[in-house]
Amino acid sequence: MAPLLSQSTQDFLTENALCTLTTCRPDGSFHVAPVRFTWDRDAGLVRVMTVGSRRKARNISERPGARATACQLVGYRWVTLEGPATVSAEPARVAEGARRYTERYQSPPPDLLGLVVIEIQVDRVLGQH
Repeated sequence: MAPLLSQSTQDFLTENALCTLTTCRPDGSFHVAPVRFTWDRDAGLVRVMTVGSRRKARNISERPGARATACQLVGYRWVTLEGPATVSAEPARVAEGARRYTERYQSPPPDLLGLVVIEIQVDRVLGQH
């Protein structure tokens, strides 16, 4: 079930902002990477486009059930979206991630070999905006 977000949070998540993705490395330490992400209100999903060989994707792929957080911060306003994450190279899921990325950021994601989509099924939301 998708979390209920206020209209102001929904609006905030459409802004063209740089964000962070936090995953857990195999040694238990945190890996924080700057990313762009999209929010799918209906599915309750955060999507991050990346390459499967990157650390953030490997952290999730190597730990089934791993949790991840996506955080957007603009001035004093912020929202963190957290939940179990997966990595998919399935063409339809990658295409949907790329479509939403292009819609939010007005340009397609980089056309890189090995493009995958990280999906976070959001079950916890924190924020101040």
